[in-house]
Amino acid sequence: MTALFSPGQRWVSHADGSLGLGIVTQVDDRRVTLHFPAVEEERVYATDRAPLTRLLLKSGDRLVRMDGLVFTVLSVAQQNGLATYVTEDDAGLRQTVNEAELDAHVELNTPVERLLNNQLGKTGDFDLRRLTLEHSAAGEGFGLQGLLGPRTSLLSHQLYVASSIGKQSAPRVLLADEVGLGKTIEAGLILSQQLLRQRVSRVLVLTPESLTHQWLVEMQRRFHLSFSLLNEARLEDGDHEEEFSDNPLVISPLTLFSGKSELQRIVAGLHWDMVIIDEAHHIAGLREPQTDLGAFVAQLAHRSRGLLLLTATPEQAGPESHFERLQLIDPSRFPDFDKFMQGQAQFSHWNQIIEQIEAGLHPELPDGIDATDDPEGQIQQMLDRYGTGRVLYRNSRRAVAGFPQRHLHPYPLTAPSLYAGSSCSLHPELTVSEADWIDEDPRVEWLRETLRALRPEKVLVICAHKETALALEHHLHFKVGVRCAAFHESLSLIERDRAAAYFADELGGAQALICSEIGSEGRNFQFAHHLICFDLPAHPDLLEQRIGRLDRIGQKADIHVHVPYLLGTAQETLFFWLQDGLGAFQSTCSFGHQIFSEFESTLDSVMQGHEDLKPLIAATRERREQLAIETEQGRDRLLERHSHNSEIGNQIIRSLETRESATALHDFTEHLFDRLGIDQEYLEENLSVIRPTENLVTGQLPGLHEEGVTATYDRATALSREDVLFLTWEHPIIMESMSVLLGSDIGKASFGTFSRKGVPAGTFLLEAVFRVECLAPRYLEAGQFLDYTPVRMLVTKDGREVGDKLSAAYLEEALQSVPGATSAAALSKLRTILESLFSILDQRASDAISHRLDAAVDRATGFYESESSRLTYLRTINPGITEQDLEALATEGSACIVALKQTTSVLEGLRVCVAV
Repeated sequence: MTALFSPGQRWVSHADGSLGLGIVTQVDDRRVTLHFPAVEEERVYATDRAPLTRLLLKSGDRLVRMDGLVFTVLSVAQQNGLATYVTEDDAGLRQTVNEAELDAHVELNTPVERLLNNQLGKTGDFDLRRLTLEHSAAGEGFGLQGLLGPRTSLLSHQLYVASSIGKQSAPRVLLADEVGLGKTIEAGLILSQQLLRQRVSRVLVLTPESLTHQWLVEMQRRFHLSFSLLNEARLEDGDHEEEFSDNPLVISPLTLFSGKSELQRIVAGLHWDMVIIDEAHHIAGLREPQTDLGAFVAQLAHRSRGLLLLTATPEQAGPESHFERLQLIDPSRFPDFDKFMQGQAQFSHWNQIIEQIEAGLHPELPDGIDATDDPEGQIQQMLDRYGTGRVLYRNSRRAVAGFPQRHLHPYPLTAPSLYAGSSCSLHPELTVSEADWIDEDPRVEWLRETLRALRPEKVLVICAHKETALALEHHLHFKVGVRCAAFHESLSLIERDRAAAYFADELGGAQALICSEIGSEGRNFQFAHHLICFDLPAHPDLLEQRIGRLDRIGQKADIHVHVPYLLGTAQETLFFWLQDGLGAFQSTCSFGHQIFSEFESTLDSVMQGHEDLKPLIAATRERREQLAIETEQGRDRLLERHSHNSEIGNQIIRSLETRESATALHDFTEHLFDRLGIDQEYLEENLSVIRPTENLVTGQLPGLHEEGVTATYDRATALSREDVLFLTWEHPIIMESMSVLLGSDIGKASFGTFSRKGVPAGTFLLEAVFRVECLAPRYLEAGQFLDYTPVRMLVTKDGREVGDKLSAAYLEEALQSVPGATSAAALSKLRTILESLFSILDQRASDAISHRLDAAVDRATGFYESESSRLTYLRTINPGITEQDLEALATEGSACIVALKQTTSVLEGLRVCVAV
C-alpha cells in the first residue's frame, strides 16, 4: 500500500473535505503523513485504510495554482509518482505546473469531481437530491404560483379574481366586492403572485390609520410578507427618504401625508412597482379642484405601474367620485364622465342581449360583435366591449354562498323628558351632560340588561361618536362590572390593537367592545354573533359596514342585530325608513347610496317633523324595488359575469388541492429536514414542532427560531390555529430548505451496492440526474412552456440504458452505502470506464433537453401569437388596450423565446451502483 504514496503528491480526505487539499510529507511502511495547508494541520493515516483519494486532473480540467492563477489543463505526465501538468492561461500562454503547486483550497463541487475523488455521500442523499429537483420542477410548471402558500380558505370567487389579476404584468384594478367577501385577501393573493413571480419588488400600501396594523399582521400571518410600518412614530427621528427607499414593502396611513408637501414629494418621487389603497372611497379631490391628498394619490397612481384600489362601497360618494377612481386606474378607458354615464345607462340593454344569447336565441347584435362567433364568444365580446373590462371586479353576496342569516331585534323605548327638546336629533345624548344621559337615557339600562342576558356571548356595540362610546364603556366597566373595552379614533394604533385582542380573547377577555364609527370599518369580528347599534347612522352604507364586521365569510353562526330606539324621535323615523323602506337590516342593499341621495332631504324633513313618514317609506320601497329590477337586469349582473366564473374558480381549487397534497409534502420534508439538521417532533394529529439542531447545515432559515415552531401541513388546521405555521410548497422554510440542499454538495455523488435476482454479482451501473436550466426571469414563467422535470439515466458499463428496468424508487430502497475504503478501491479500478461514460451521459442529456426545448419554443410561440391576436382584437373595441400593451407583450414573448432557446442540461448527481 505504501507504493501508492509519494512525497509531494496531493490527496483529498473523503472523511473531512473541510481540510482542503493535502500534500504527502512522509511515508513509512505503515503510516503516511499529510500536511493540509488550508487549515495548517498535519494528519497521520494508516497506509492500508487511509480515507484519502488522489487528486489527479485530466485534460480540460480547471487548475488553480497556489498563487491564485487559473489555468486549463492540456495534458498530464507522471514521473516518480508525481504529476506534472501542461496548462494554458486565458491569454493562450502555456505553462508547466507541478502538482505540489496546486492551491490547497480545492473545491470539488461538480458531481464528476466528487465521484472521482471519492467525496461521497450516502446513497439516500442522491435520492433526496433527485426528489428535490423533481418537486422544484413541479413548482416551476405550476400555473398558480402564489396562490398555494397563503393561509386562506379556498374560495372560488376570491381565487378567480386573484388569478385573473395576479398573472397580469402590471395590474391596475378596482376591487369592489361587497362587505365581507374578502377584498384584503384578494389583494394579498394578487400581491403574493406578483412577488413570487418577480413582477414586482417595491410595494406601497396606504390605508386608514386604524387599519395599518391589521394589514401588517394579515400580510405576515396569511401571506408570509414582512412589511415595514412607516407612520408618525417611526418617522419621528428618522430620515424620511431613507426609510421609504430602503424598505421595499411599506404600509403607511394615508393621513400621514396630509399637508406634508415635502414628504409627498419624496414618496411620490420614489419608484413603486405597485401601490395599494384600502378604503379608497375616502379619497376626495382626485380631479379639479384637487385636494392635498387627492393630488398626492393621483401622482402616485400615475407613476406606479401597478395600482389596486379597494372599496366595498365604490359609489358611496356618488357616481362622479366612482368615475374619478376608475379614471385614476385607466384614464384612457375613462376619459369623460358624461360618456361614462351614458354607458352605464346601456347596461340593462346589453344584459338582455346576453340573456337571449344564452337562451339560444339570435338577437340583433350591437355594431362590432361578430355574429359568426359561437355564443360564448359573442358574450365575451359583449363583456369586453361594454363591461368595465379589466379594471373593476365586484362580487355580490347573492352570488357567493356561505353567508349566515341576519336577524333583527328592535327595541322601542320611551324617550326621557331629558330629551324633550332634542326629539329631532339622532344623537340627543350629545346635547346634555354625560352624567345626566347616562342616568336617564333608557338605552343605557337596556344595554346593561341585554349584555347580562347575552352573557357569555361576545357583543360588538357601535355608536356614531367617540364621546358616546367612552361614556358607555366607563359606565359599564366601573359602575356595572361588565368586562368591556373602548375602541375609538383617539386611541393609538397599539391601544386599538390591545382593545381588539382583549375582545377576541376567549378566556378572560372582554364581553363587549364599545366602538365609535371607526369600529365599523376594516376590523373583522367573525367570532362574535351579536351586534348592538346603540344609535343608527343615516347613511345605509355605514349601517352595512357595521353589520359587515360580523357578517363575513367565515362567520359560523347567524347574526343578531339589536337596535334600541327612542319612540317619537328621529331615531324611530330613521329605524323604520331603514327597515321598511330599504330593508337594510336583513339583507345588503347595493344601491343604498343612490336611494339615500335621492331621499336625503325628504328624510331629514320627516325627522324634523315637517312631513309624514308613511309616504316616504312607500316611495322608498317603490324606488328600491325599481332599482332592484334594474340592477337584476343591468349593470350588476354584467359586472358579476366578469368578476366570477365559478367553473374556472372551482378548477383552480381542484388544482391547488392536488398540488398541496399534505402527504407528499410531509413525506418529503421528513427526509429533507432530517438531512439538513432540522428536528421534526409530532405532537398530535396534523401538528408538529420543527426546530434546528446543532447539526444544521445552513444558517438561520426564515421563520425557524432556535426554540422551534409549531407547524401544520393541513389547511383546515392552519385556518383554525393562527398560532401555527402553515407549511406548503410555497412556504419560505420549505423553499429555502430546498434551495439550501440544491446549493450544497449533498447528493452530488454516492456509491452503493444492491442485490437483485437475475442481476449477476459485480454488475456495474452508473446513475445520473440532470437538471433542466433555463436562465429566464421568473416573471416570464418559462415553466408554463418548458418541462423542467430532471433527466434521469441509468447505464451499464457499455452505455446501455436500463433505467426502465431498475426504477429510481427500486434503487432508493435497494441500495446500501459502502465504507470509504471500499468505494475508493472500486472507483480507482472503474475510473477509465467512468470517464468514458460521462461524455455519453452529457450528450444524451443534451439531446433530451433539445427535444423539450423545441417543444417549449413551439408552445411559447403559439401562446404569444394567440395573446397578441386577442389583444389586437380587444384594442379595436376597448380603448383600455394600448399600443404599449401590445409592445410589452411582444417584448415579453421575445425575451421568453430567447431564454428558452438557451436552455441547457446541468449534471446534478452521480451514483455508482454495483450488484453483490
